[in-house]
Amino acid sequence: MKKTVIIADDSRFMRQWLKQKVEQHSYQVVTEASTGLEAVKAYQQYKPDIIILDIVMPKSNGLDALLKIKDLDPNANVIMASSLATHDNVTRALHYGAKDFIIKPHFHNLIQIMDSIFD
Repeated sequence: MKKTVIIADDSRFMRQWLKQKVEQHSYQVVTEASTGLEAVKAYQQYKPDIIILDIVMPKSNGLDALLKIKDLDPNANVIMASSLATHDNVTRALHYGAKDFIIKPHFHNLIQIMDSIFD
C-alpha cells in the first residue's frame, strides 16, 4: 500500500513538480494546499503519512502550520521545504518537530528522507 502525502506550497508549479516526483515512488498525494491554513485543515481531514510544508505561504506560514499540526498529532511526519533556509528557520522547524528540512530546489534526496521516516 502506498504511503499518503500532502504537499503544501503556495506555488502551483512546485506542488505539481513535487507531486510528480513523489508519485514516481511508493507515495500517493492525497491532496494539496496553497496556504498554511489549508495545510492544517487538510492534515485533519486526510491524516497523511507525510506532509511536505513550505515556509512562505499566505494565511499562516509553514512554521505556524507545523506547530498546529504537531498539536493535533504529535507523531505527524512533517518535512519542511523552503528556499528560506536561514539558521533560524531550520532550527525552529526542527525544534517544532519537523523530521527534516530541505532547501529548495535541492530535492535530490527527498525520497531518501521520506523513506527513512519509515525505516
